[in-house]
Amino acid sequence: MLSILVPAPARLALSALLVALLVSACGSRPTTGALAINTELAAGAEDHDILIVTTREKDSAPDTYFNGERSKTTNYAQATISVPPTHKAGAVEWPRELPGNPATDFVARKAGYIENEQAFLKQLNEQLAKLPKGKRDVMLFIHGYNTRFVEGLYRFTQIIHDSKTPVVPVLFTWASRGQLQGYVYDLNSAAIARDSLEQTFRLLEKSNADDISILAHSMGNYLLMETARQIPEADRQRFNRKVNSVVLAAPDIDIDLFKSTLRKLEGGPAKPYVIIVSRDDQALRLSRAIAGGVERVGAYSDDEELAELGAIVFDVTELETGETSSHSKFAALAEYSPELRDALLKSGLTSETSATGPKNFGDDLGSFVGTTTQAAVTLPIKIIAAPFTLATGGF
Repeated sequence: MLSILVPAPARLALSALLVALLVSACGSRPTTGALAINTELAAGAEDHDILIVTTREKDSAPDTYFNGERSKTTNYAQATISVPPTHKAGAVEWPRELPGNPATDFVARKAGYIENEQAFLKQLNEQLAKLPKGKRDVMLFIHGYNTRFVEGLYRFTQIIHDSKTPVVPVLFTWASRGQLQGYVYDLNSAAIARDSLEQTFRLLEKSNADDISILAHSMGNYLLMETARQIPEADRQRFNRKVNSVVLAAPDIDIDLFKSTLRKLEGGPAKPYVIIVSRDDQALRLSRAIAGGVERVGAYSDDEELAELGAIVFDVTELETGETSSHSKFAALAEYSPELRDALLKSGLTSETSATGPKNFGDDLGSFVGTTTQAAVTLPIKIIAAPFTLATGGF
């Protein structure tokens, strides 16, 4: 019984946190039929084509496509999502009524299944061919815990739209039920998805992509790192040659497991992971309580230790986004991704860095970015980097 295993003060704290997260999660969340197609025109709306790989079960309900149950096979799909001209960076403007208003809401323009992985690869290469040679890049997004299919799809669309980076977006969506109380189910679903994610890596490596960037959020980082561990080293090194960057946003990973994985993956290409952390992340606080009090990487209290492991750490604790749980602050950074990428490149943060300790670029990102780009960016973010000894931008 929980009342026997967990001391009363801990139970009270955990219960209070769970109630707070439940309250923050209340409200209208998309369920069946959320991808009802809207064909109305709206001046200034922008469409984004998203390719989808998933371990979710197909759903027979109209305009739904996938649910939170586990499929026995990997499934493929594509969707075109429209972002309204009134969109605010970092937000997802959900329709109050379906199929939504393209002038004010995210709406689905088209969606459908892709027959198999060969057809998926064909569509991927067709989209890559629309980009200039040498800039045919793929961005892979792996969502986190408590995420329904359409939520992961729309969040990724927001990130692609706000970042204004010309890439072919690929969403890897695993079988999360999108229920706050479904943590253990989601964790096991993430573990089950490892083989499918590995096969996705192989498809991306086989494609005509010049570069691949990876963004994982929350529990999606657990899936990412566990998949990296199981890939044979020769295959991992071949895939790494195409990997441009890996961003771990609010990683819901046991800190000791993370360190163990980094040791296992030592010897990858000399490109650092970027880890986005926030110590006010309530979702990770709950995860820590469930995990017996072991800190999660995304809320780790020692930025400099993460930097010493070889990561570039973006500490966004002081960043205000209006989100109650602070678990999706990473989405607000998409608007500034070109400036951040340019700033990191010009700063000399490469494998040749010769610094002997963590390099702190200050609490004001504007003082860092402003000296290296023309952008006027002022965000309360602390960036710490160090010699890249373990964490590398591939696997």
